[in-house]
Amino acid sequence: MTHFVTLESMMPVSPPREEERGALPDRLVDRFGRVHTNLRISITDRCDFRCVYCMPEEMEFFPREHLLTYEEIVRLVRIAARLGVDKVRLTGGEPLVRRDVTHLVEALSRLGALRDLSLTTNGARLAELAQPLWEAGLRRINVSLDSLDPVKFARITRRDMLDRVLAGLAAAARVGFRPIKVNVVAIRDFTEEELLDFARLAREGPYEVRFIEFMPLDGDDLWDASRVLPAGEILARIGAAYPLERVPGQSPSDPATLYRFTDGSGQIGIIPTVTEPFCAHCNRIRITSDGMLRYCLFALEETDLKTPLRAGASDEEIAWRFVETVRGKWAGHLIQQAEFVKPRRTMSQIGG
Repeated sequence: MTHFVTLESMMPVSPPREEERGALPDRLVDRFGRVHTNLRISITDRCDFRCVYCMPEEMEFFPREHLLTYEEIVRLVRIAARLGVDKVRLTGGEPLVRRDVTHLVEALSRLGALRDLSLTTNGARLAELAQPLWEAGLRRINVSLDSLDPVKFARITRRDMLDRVLAGLAAAARVGFRPIKVNVVAIRDFTEEELLDFARLAREGPYEVRFIEFMPLDGDDLWDASRVLPAGEILARIGAAYPLERVPGQSPSDPATLYRFTDGSGQIGIIPTVTEPFCAHCNRIRITSDGMLRYCLFALEETDLKTPLRAGASDEEIAWRFVETVRGKWAGHLIQQAEFVKPRRTMSQIGG
C-alpha cells in the first residue's frame, strides 16, 4: 500500500453530522485504510534537559492544572482501547520528572487491555526509578542518549548529566528490562565520529541502539536538511566495521528498521523519518500533556480532549473525537518539500 503525499491528501476531512455517525467502530481507521493501534501519551511538557533538537533553553511550561490528571489519562486509554488501541508509550517532556509516575504505570498495567506498555526517558532519574517502574508493571523502556562523550553530551543536552544517564541504563539492565532501546538523534557533523562507539554499545550490552534522523521540531530553528545524517550513511559506516543484515519479518508499521550484526552480537535500528518516510504504514496517534489529540507528529491541527472530559462528556462522545480525528489524518508529512509547514509546538510540547 503506497500513499502519495499531495496537498489534496492533506486537506481536512469534515466530520459527519451526529445523526450520520452510525455505530461507533471498534477500530481507528483513516481514509487510506491505516489501522491505528499505537498511542503515545505525553504526561508532562517539563524536562530536566534542554536538548537542542527538542526545545529552546528558556521554556514556559504549562501550569499544573493544564495537564491531564492521571485519572484522565487512564480514562482516555480505556476509551482508546475500546477502539482497538493496544500499545501505549508514555513520553514527555521527561515523564520521570512528574510526581508519582509509578502510580500511573501501575494503573495502566492493571487495565488488562494493553498488549504493550512502554516509556521513553532521558535516563537521568532512571537509576532510582528503574526498580519501582518494574514493580509497577513496566517492562519496556527507551532511553535517549545522543553522545557517549561528556563534553558533546553537555553540548547537545545543555546539561552535564552523562554519568547519571549511564547509571540509569545500568540500573534498567540489572532490573531486567528487555529490550532496552537507546535512542540516538543522528546529526551531521556531530554523530558520525561516535557511530562505532554506539555500535559497540549494542554489541556488548543488552541495548538496541536506534538512530533517529534529525527532524524539524526544535525550538531554535536549528534544523536544516544539510544537518540530517541519513540512514544509508549510518548503515554504511557501521557496516564497514561490523557487517549487518536486515532482520526479517518486521512489521511495516514499526518506525525502526532493524539490522543485526552478522556475527550474532546484537542489533541496531534506524528510524529514517526524513529520507525514507514510513507514513504509508503509520499506526500511531498522540495525546499531548495538555490533552490535545494529534494524528501525526507533524500535524498542524489538534483535537481537544481535555475540555469535553472536564465538561462531563460521555466515553462515547470522547471516542467519536478519536474516530473523527483519525479519519482526517494526512497521507504523510511533507518534510523536504516546499509545502512543508513546521508545527507550532516543539518536540517537547508534542511528546517524543
